[in-house]
Amino acid sequence: MPDQTLRATDFLQTRRSVPAKTLGLPVPDAAALLPLLKAAARVPDHGKLEPWRFIVLERGAMARLAALAHARAASLGLDAEKAVKGASQFEAGQLAVVVVASPKPSDKVPQIEQIYSAGCAALSLLNAALAAGWGGNWLSGWPSHDRGFVATGFGLKDHESVAGIIHIGTITTPSPDRPRPDVAALTTWAKA
Repeated sequence: MPDQTLRATDFLQTRRSVPAKTLGLPVPDAAALLPLLKAAARVPDHGKLEPWRFIVLERGAMARLAALAHARAASLGLDAEKAVKGASQFEAGQLAVVVVASPKPSDKVPQIEQIYSAGCAALSLLNAALAAGWGGNWLSGWPSHDRGFVATGFGLKDHESVAGIIHIGTITTPSPDRPRPDVAALTTWAKA
């Protein structure tokens, strides 16, 4: 097996997200982020529909979104704990990329496959950030699923949704690994 394959396999078998609240400065600038976004776009995309797009959230946008999350929580009558939890990723965040599922009309490619492609783009972005030496974490939370929040905060159209919000920054605190699934127990081998 070539060394490059071993390195990639080792990375994938040992990768782990870093809690977003522990990510600090510096964060990737546009020149460092662009290659990560290019890597994120190299995902299965049946029909080359590009059923996703990216929104880069810098610090100023994070403050605006935190305020919006608090306002939406109040208008929805959410309890204080849920309101704080929804706003916290924006209050603490320095840089994040919203991966937007943006399915296209297609007679050949079902919408669900297009949404899966957006999920693949989110994971590819997270892995690209980690492989480049940044810390990263994939978050969502109730604001990501609230139509009022995503329409106002991210400018999403009615057919679009948030696949994930990928926070990227410098690792400030080492994060311990967590227990991993028992793959053998989750795998069925169909031999005939």
